[in-house]
Amino acid sequence: VQLQACGGGLVQAQGSLRLSCAASGRTVSLYTITWFRQAPGKERSFVATISGNGERTFYAESAEGRFTISRDNAKSTVFLQMNSLEPEDTAVYYCAAKLGQLFRPTYSSKSYSSWGQGTEFTVSS
Repeated sequence: VQLQACGGGLVQAQGSLRLSCAASGRTVSLYTITWFRQAPGKERSFVATISGNGERTFYAESAEGRFTISRDNAKSTVFLQMNSLEPEDTAVYYCAAKLGQLFRPTYSSKSYSSWGQGTEFTVSS
C-alpha cells in the first residue's frame, strides 16, 4: 500500500489541525494505520493508531484527549484531528501501514512496512 500524508502548516497554540493520510494500492481496510511524529533533534515517536475497520484506537499519552484518529475506508483515508495544539506538537508527522489486525499498539516504527512522505506543521506560541 502507498501512503501520502498532507495537512501540515502553521497554527497558533490552542488551535486545531486535521492531517490526512491517503492510501492507494491494496485494500486499505486490511491495514492498521498509525501516525508517528518526529520533532527536530528527536527520534520518531508513536502518536495514534487505528485498526483496519476503525473500531479500535490507541493513543500516546501526549495525544490522549486532544487528538482523534479516524478513517474512511470508502475513501481510503485516515485522519488525525488535533485540538488544543501546543508548541511541543511541532514536528513532521508520518502515517505508516502495517498489514493485519490491531490487538495491541505497535510502537516501534521498524514494524511498519509502508510510510507516507511526512507532513510538517509548526505550532506557534
